[in-house]
This record gives sequence, structure tokens and C-alpha cells, in this order.
Amino acid sequence: MKINKITKELIKSSDKVVGDGTDIIHDNIVPLKHSFADQLYIRQMEMKKGTMVIGAVHNHKHVWFLLTGHLTISDNKEVQDYQAPCYVVSDAGTQRAIYANEDSIFVNVHKNPSNTENIEELEKEIVSITKKDFNNYINNKI
Repeated sequence: MKINKITKELIKSSDKVVGDGTDIIHDNIVPLKHSFADQLYIRQMEMKKGTMVIGAVHNHKHVWFLLTGHLTISDNKEVQDYQAPCYVVSDAGTQRAIYANEDSIFVNVHKNPSNTENIEELEKEIVSITKKDFNNYINNKI
């Protein structure tokens, strides 16, 4: 997978990389803000210039917004630059490596049908750690 090769090289070469794709990000380097609306979970991440985040695999189709800044994102399909303001509809099974070219605010909006505000419970529903975990998640939902 393209993203795995990119992330391995970046992890070796930088101390500003958060996450390695094997865990869910909970880090002070990229502060998170959690907000809730009726059946929605909003996860905001503040990225400083020069930082990189390697996320988990997203279980559901969702929307993400770049509110401020400029990011370069690899998502297993391609590497693209995004300039705020913009948004993208992201497919289930997507994993991203995100590099902040400048200070940026990045927001994911996920479904939250139970309206829980328990972040650990939500994370178990919205992301998988590996593609194998994602495939198991999808197969168990069918």
C-alpha cells in the first residue's frame, strides 16, 4: 500500500509525526476538540505547520472539512494538496497520512446514531486499526 511506504519513511525522518496507523490519535501535539450534535460526532484537530498525522482506517463514509490552512494528504489512492476552505466526502476504508504545510484546522464529521459522548465507544465504531480489522468490521455489519 502506498500510504504504508510513505508513512514508514516519514516516521523515520521526523519527530513531528503523530500516530503510525496502528493506534488512534490522542496527542497533545495535535490537540483534539470533540463536539456533538443530534446523531453526529465532530472531531476537530489543530495541526501546526510541519506536523504529520497518520490516522486509523475509517469504517464509514463521512465528510471532512479543512477550515483553515494548507494540507497535503495521502489516502491510499493519491496524494493531494488541499487549501482551506474545502471539504471532501471520504469513503469507508480510507486511511490518511496528513501533512500540515501551514497551521491548519481539520474536522471530521461522523455519524453517531446512539448520541453517545463516550469518545472511546465512538472510536470503536468509527475506525479500525488495520485493513483486516476494517474488513472484519464490514463483514460483521452485513
